[in-house]
Amino acid sequence: MTPSQITAYMSDCTLCPRQCHANRTAGQTGFCGQTAEITVARAALHFWEEPCISGSCGSGTVFFFGCGLRCIFCQNHTIATGKAEKSLTPERLAEIFLELEEHQAANINLVTAGHFIPQICRAIRLSRAKGLSIPVVYNTGSYEEVSSLRLLEGLVDIWLPDLKYYSGELSVAYSHAPDYFPKATAAIAEMFRQAGPPKFDERTGMMKSGVIVRHLVSPAR
Repeated sequence: MTPSQITAYMSDCTLCPRQCHANRTAGQTGFCGQTAEITVARAALHFWEEPCISGSCGSGTVFFFGCGLRCIFCQNHTIATGKAEKSLTPERLAEIFLELEEHQAANINLVTAGHFIPQICRAIRLSRAKGLSIPVVYNTGSYEEVSSLRLLEGLVDIWLPDLKYYSGELSVAYSHAPDYFPKATAAIAEMFRQAGPPKFDERTGMMKSGVIVRHLVSPAR
């Protein structure tokens, strides 16, 4: 993904199902609340994902500011709706991936990254060219466009999607997304297509590639 290609995606943004067409390169914010500048809330070892993701050494997790879903019950609300004082270039993000690997991260775990997919594609390629060897995890609420996920083909090893709703009534009430279920199931099908059967390290039990679908269980209204 070249800088000019990134600009093309960001100047009329249709990366997520909101299809807001924001010119993020001009400083406009999309539904996600972000411009074209990469904003990261935290990048560190994270020990509380699924055991085959975090293991004993931790997942190298990068939490991105912004979100295209914005559920009313979001546990990362301040990140989903917040903005960073400083932004990152894809080159700096690539360096962060390598730094996390140096700290013995089991993988690079991209949390709520859909609104920065073009920049992330560039960062992954740059980091791999410099020796990144651990798996890349795409951690998502699944409200994604298949066309955007296809940009990540060959770059993501492990897909970690939530499946939040079957009911359109509930997806409207809690995430303002009447089309959540059809969009999410199409996105998850694309993840399975790209990942193939799951693969694990026989010695450590850590996941090397594949898909883990997490189902949301909510209390009764």
